[in-house]
Amino acid sequence: MEKEKRLSDSVADEILNMITIEKRFKPGDKLPNENELSTTLQISRTTLREAIRILATNGILEIQRGRGTFVASQLDVADNVILEPLAAARDKMTAKDLYEMRLIFEPEAAYLAALRANERERRRIADLGRQVEAKLLTGENRANEEQAFHKSIAKATHNEFMRQLMPVIYKAIDKGILLSENNSQVAQDTLSDHRMIVNFLKAGNAEGAKCAMKIHILHAMQNLGLETDLK
Repeated sequence: MEKEKRLSDSVADEILNMITIEKRFKPGDKLPNENELSTTLQISRTTLREAIRILATNGILEIQRGRGTFVASQLDVADNVILEPLAAARDKMTAKDLYEMRLIFEPEAAYLAALRANERERRRIADLGRQVEAKLLTGENRANEEQAFHKSIAKATHNEFMRQLMPVIYKAIDKGILLSENNSQVAQDTLSDHRMIVNFLKAGNAEGAKCAMKIHILHAMQNLGLETDLK
């Protein structure tokens, strides 16, 4: 029962991610039916129902009898108290500040994710990696998919504080994508780096995943002309 509860919490977070980060569903949208969504998330319908109940209790979803489950028209997603000091400083952060923070944080997150991710999480990371790749190949904006990819890695660490730091990571990703628009080298490096990260994570190779993530961020910094003392 406790295991099912933990899984439902994780699934609730994944659905919230679909709404707020991946933008699959907008306020007022109806979610897919139970069978379709449980198949997509590769979970039981019992777990899905509990996850939906959690989100409904927190004002994210609305369950309308006879009609289905809808994203609330006005989302009630409160910032976590632990992030308030970081949120207040966000606007003062430079691109260098943000990328150095990523360089400190994300390789270790990839290391832990390679060790701790379950099979469903590994598939999720690989799927999001393919989504980023598709956007890169068509030249479309990939910010939402890139954020979701990196969040899925942080989530797979099973360390709550790491997951809660992700809003700062999103800021760095958004700024990097904005600064690197029309830079073909960035697209090429991101494609090869993401494939390398995914392959090491799928293999459970922690040191490989850590090095691949570090290379990925250093490539981004190099392409953006950002110097750092961190190597």
